[in-house]
Amino acid sequence: MAGLYIHIPFCKQACHYCDFHFSTQLDVRQRLSLAIAKELSLQATYVGGELIETIYFGGGTPSLLSSLELEVIINSIHTHFTLADSVEITLEANPDDLSKEKLVELKQLTINRLSIGIQSFQDATLQFFNRAHNSKQAMACIPTAREVGFDNLSIDLIYGVPEQNPDRWKKDLDQVMEFNPPHISAYSLTIEDKTTFGNWLKKGKIQGVDENESAADFELLLGVLTSSGFDHYEISNFCKPGLHSRHNSSYWKQKKYLGVGPSAHSYNGYSRQSNISNNHLYIKSIEEGVVPFEEEVLTRENKINEYIFTTLRTQWGCDLSYLATSYDYHLQQSSVLRNLVDKDLVVLNNTTVSLTRKGKLFADQIAADLFVSQGNSN
Repeated sequence: MAGLYIHIPFCKQACHYCDFHFSTQLDVRQRLSLAIAKELSLQATYVGGELIETIYFGGGTPSLLSSLELEVIINSIHTHFTLADSVEITLEANPDDLSKEKLVELKQLTINRLSIGIQSFQDATLQFFNRAHNSKQAMACIPTAREVGFDNLSIDLIYGVPEQNPDRWKKDLDQVMEFNPPHISAYSLTIEDKTTFGNWLKKGKIQGVDENESAADFELLLGVLTSSGFDHYEISNFCKPGLHSRHNSSYWKQKKYLGVGPSAHSYNGYSRQSNISNNHLYIKSIEEGVVPFEEEVLTRENKINEYIFTTLRTQWGCDLSYLATSYDYHLQQSSVLRNLVDKDLVVLNNTTVSLTRKGKLFADQIAADLFVSQGNSN
């Protein structure tokens, strides 16, 4: 089975931390929606006719599209792909878009999972982020979504935020636990160069992220959620048993997926491709019948390293037998791995390597330490 990712590159305003591809010029929404629908037809064979088990509308802010614009895309999906009976259809949404009327429309479009970008329940933090919603809207959207029938909800939060009240993160966790959603995604703030925060940091207008404070926030997050019955199934993701994001999990399990829309990425098992990150050039090319993408054919080393990087972040860990049978790569022979075990950063159970609680604080660096270099045949 495979997945579809639909990138909707529109936002009401630019969040100070965001470096994703988006535009605040909303006048081309209709043309963009039609272009995405056409790209779906042009790319219909990309996943080789496999059943589609997950569809994910990401962005940007997909909830900015009208029901008619979303319907054009969904109709094209049904026309050109075969969907599994239990298909998961997720739409990312911001609280300020989720009126009861909008939620009813989304439900009628067969959207069955919402990923709500709350980020914080505190007005001071939301203003610091330059989010379009306020705490009142953040508090209201969850019960309203449930009233309409959206039980499969995911809440996004951000921790490790500099220059905020030190109790802010605990208050956010206390609040989200009152709502008790089935899924929570919590991300450590990173300050990227080409963002407002990145510019402010260079000019000394804000402090950088304090790694110790971020680690303390992460420890608090782990303690609160795991003690409340959530599975920590990926570094940034927690769920009630059995309610993980099936779409995101497919990325970590190396399943095929087609990404459509400006800047969207795709993977078919042997290569990755990425669409152009320019709305107008994307629309023009698609209207001419050409998908504007670049392709990277993956080497054996690329595939090994991607497998290590993605699986090590999950509760399922990195399967050494898979690496051995699929790529003739024997990670268990690595002296680096043995050193990480000795430092209590990873644990080796039979043929699986996974991160310890301590190791979860250094996941990216641990994965990088285990990467195989190009041309290494061991």
